[in-house]
Amino acid sequence: MEYDLIIRDGTVIDGSGQPRFRADVGVADGKIATIGKVSGSAKETIDAEGHVVTPGFIDAHTHMDAQVFWDPFGTCSCWHGVTSVVMGNCGFSLAPCAEKDKLLVMRNLERAEDISPEAMEAGIKWSWETFPQYLDSVDRLPKGINYAAYMGHSALRTYVMGERAFTDEATEHDLQRMKHEVREAIRAGAIGFTTSRTRNHQTPDGNPVASRLANWDEVRELVSAMGEMKAGIFEIAGEDTGMDPERIQDYLNRLKALAVDCKVPVTYGMFSSRRVPDYWRPFFSLADETEAAGGRMFIQVHSRSLNLVLSFETAMPFDRLPVWRDIRKLPLAEQEAALRNPEMRRKLVEAVHSEPRNRNEAIGAEPRGVNFKWLFVMDKASPPHRSVAEIADEQHKDPVDVVIDLALAKHMKQFFLQPLANENQDHVLEMMKHSKSVVTFSDSGAHVSQIMDSSLQTHVLSYWVREKQALTLEQAVRMLTLVPATQWGLKGRGLLREGNAADVIVFNPDTVAATLPQVDHDLPAGARRLKQKANGFLASVVNGQVVLRNNEHTGALPGQLLRGPLASK
Repeated sequence: MEYDLIIRDGTVIDGSGQPRFRADVGVADGKIATIGKVSGSAKETIDAEGHVVTPGFIDAHTHMDAQVFWDPFGTCSCWHGVTSVVMGNCGFSLAPCAEKDKLLVMRNLERAEDISPEAMEAGIKWSWETFPQYLDSVDRLPKGINYAAYMGHSALRTYVMGERAFTDEATEHDLQRMKHEVREAIRAGAIGFTTSRTRNHQTPDGNPVASRLANWDEVRELVSAMGEMKAGIFEIAGEDTGMDPERIQDYLNRLKALAVDCKVPVTYGMFSSRRVPDYWRPFFSLADETEAAGGRMFIQVHSRSLNLVLSFETAMPFDRLPVWRDIRKLPLAEQEAALRNPEMRRKLVEAVHSEPRNRNEAIGAEPRGVNFKWLFVMDKASPPHRSVAEIADEQHKDPVDVVIDLALAKHMKQFFLQPLANENQDHVLEMMKHSKSVVTFSDSGAHVSQIMDSSLQTHVLSYWVREKQALTLEQAVRMLTLVPATQWGLKGRGLLREGNAADVIVFNPDTVAATLPQVDHDLPAGARRLKQKANGFLASVVNGQVVLRNNEHTGALPGQLLRGPLASK
């Protein structure tokens, strides 16, 4: 038999969780044709000796809705073994929306997801109004990986209600129009519908994004439209309940009723927090209770602490302080010169210590007021990292001086980490291993200058498997492949089986690891972002074609739009 590609002499971990085995993998016509001893010839061969061969990883929580128009490969996710992504999470999509109203959609995205409006303006050729038209536009784009898309509530509201979406509850007429658009989106292949009700999602002027103006009845009506069609997944960025037991229980009850009554799978993300260590536990119990009541619910979790990545090239916790604010407006070289000026440095240190300790204007992924015990020096990609407070104690220095000295030593290119959630790694592992959890939630495509979590899949392999030995490689691969493919209904993916799509990665389990991030200005209009690559990946194969070799692009663009189940009916 003539194959398009043969991956020879690798150790296959097929995604099922079953033990590894030595085999060749033969690929033809974009599908896995043979797993075993392959004796035929091929147009292309990969020598996988000393490497494992697994299904491509699936990241089901991204915000690549805009990025797909200027970056067909889905960086940074593709550099970490991801071959399929789901975008449109948290109520944020680019459709439905006519071009004349695109600033309304960008208003929802700009602060909440840290996506540059200048990059969107320069990088997107608007060619749609409805969600089905948006899917067709994505379908036509050259793509290096596969994309599935939700319809977002904020876009839907602004499409139907215009400026009223940011101030009013929907009328009955508005609601009927929105339900119609949801049905049309699901028929066209939307993978589901998403919303946000969290205070972390605000517009640049500090007001709620459009979905937050919806009452719960509106949410329930829109989800029920999917239930009537027996298709679609509902994803929600949850409500801010605080620690009020009654508010928490009320929200849990509404989520459970939504899943059970509407017969729609419900998913949401969950983190641990050092401030409220066990807040997450009732949400995992809820998923079990929902299943027992006849509904379906699954929880998106991360593989490490959720960190802000800070630097003088991007943002620092001191930037809002008056003395610092003036300095931070200067070019980087002039900032460095100012920090080397003893008198200016004295003023900068004093400004930090005079900041009110209870000031906290930040939301989402914006830098918080500084606590030096929880500000870490990112001198390597993986933990543990030393805190600034620890170093200051050792060196008998002011912690602000430590930050400045470290930055100057690297000409302002030193990274620091400020954890926002998941500080307790025992909790992280417990959440990852829960039967109702899916390891995803990279937010790739969003927070591009604030958070560097596109490497969460690589972190599972390097930290939890190799360093901590808390998971077997078989368990880890299943978490990153078959589990998300099953929960999001991506049939024929996430499992190496003959006849399935040939989305395959080849990596060295002894060396696979994320590298340190870097700052680049490679977005449209020169907008800034953090980039993070990885070592140890030999090849990424998407729909039978090698897209990356040694994590460098080959030029192949075999990616597809993955439409929901009703699109073909």
